[in-house]
Amino acid sequence: MSAREPVGAGDAAAAADAADAADVVERTRRFVRDVVLPAEPPAGIALDAAGRRALQQQAREAGVFAPHAPVRLGGLGLPLGAWSPVFQEAGYSPVGPAALNCMAPDEGNMLLLERIATAEQQERFLAPLAAGEVRSCFAMTEPHPGAGSDPAALATTARRVDGGWVLDGEKRFVSGAEEAGFAIVMARTPDLGDDAATLFLVRTDAGGFELGHRVRTLERAITGGHPHVSLSGCFVRDDDVLGTPGDGFRHAQVRLGPARLTHCMRWLGLARRAHDTALDRVRHRELFGARLSDLGIAQGMIADSEIDLASSAALIDRAAAALEGGDVRGGAQASSIAKVHCSEAVGRVVDRAVQLCGGDGVTLELPLAAFLDEVRPFRVYDGSSETHRWAIARRAVARRRREVEGGERVLDRAEGRR
Repeated sequence: MSAREPVGAGDAAAAADAADAADVVERTRRFVRDVVLPAEPPAGIALDAAGRRALQQQAREAGVFAPHAPVRLGGLGLPLGAWSPVFQEAGYSPVGPAALNCMAPDEGNMLLLERIATAEQQERFLAPLAAGEVRSCFAMTEPHPGAGSDPAALATTARRVDGGWVLDGEKRFVSGAEEAGFAIVMARTPDLGDDAATLFLVRTDAGGFELGHRVRTLERAITGGHPHVSLSGCFVRDDDVLGTPGDGFRHAQVRLGPARLTHCMRWLGLARRAHDTALDRVRHRELFGARLSDLGIAQGMIADSEIDLASSAALIDRAAAALEGGDVRGGAQASSIAKVHCSEAVGRVVDRAVQLCGGDGVTLELPLAAFLDEVRPFRVYDGSSETHRWAIARRAVARRRREVEGGERVLDRAEGRR
């Protein structure tokens, strides 16, 4: 657009949306620093239910509650492309996302319910979840040899009965299940085809839904544990099938792609907190007659962390734009790339911060050691780095094959060959 051309209504609306999003970022930044950081538990990681409710009420009053949720349900209605800076500011504290009600697994389940659920299901499940009145979980991962990094290994089954379905199987790593009011359960539905799977909305007080062994993990910010869940003759009404029966794998991608990115966003915020902690230390710490910030070896570590933070943010934005634009193939590749890079980059940033803070970095006087525990599992969660690298490589080879074969077909037509 030239300087003489008038700004159109679409451009004005886009500018207004950008301004609104920037305002949410700034409000979130102030809220986390002024309200959440002083309220962090002694270990700085997990909130109990009372603490979460108190901070969520303060978040509502500050106008930062549920930034991703629909406005009609009390959220701020930000589009996916505007989430990253907000979620990063929330993630500056391990308990910030819980305070804003944009923590996993609830945030991902809200998106799935908004896009797939019926109006009646949204009223029963999404509305109370978006309001912070109930928590949820997503039950896909299973004990070996069931579904893990490979969802196609799904072993839990659902069979048709009068008026609904009966679920049987065992899940594990069902994050948040101990506090959840309902679960979104993925089960194989062989009645609909050998490779068919379906998503079900299951209340955690339903008969046949039982919590089992609690898996103890390094990170603790996601409250409600990561337990096994047993489904034994668990009846689910037809009204509680989420989406189209048999399309569970396709529906799950609606959640899994963006959820990878929101994990990246939140933990990138935590890495920024670790980096700021290290920057404050090197500005004042003197060593060998000079400030640590003036020593070349420290400057190299600081620079590398700046590069990791900036590249992670850029890859998140690129993936979010692809997903929001409906580019299914490109979005899958971009989200895998962002997930691998961010999960490894945030670990490097936090580890460098520990090193730059020296002895204090490995004590509980600073939160850095706890931050290491928080970010390390991300290289495994949401698909391991190795699994995503395998998928990234396969997509790259397939893309090049399409390009070459497409070019050959164009040449054949141009030369009159068949």
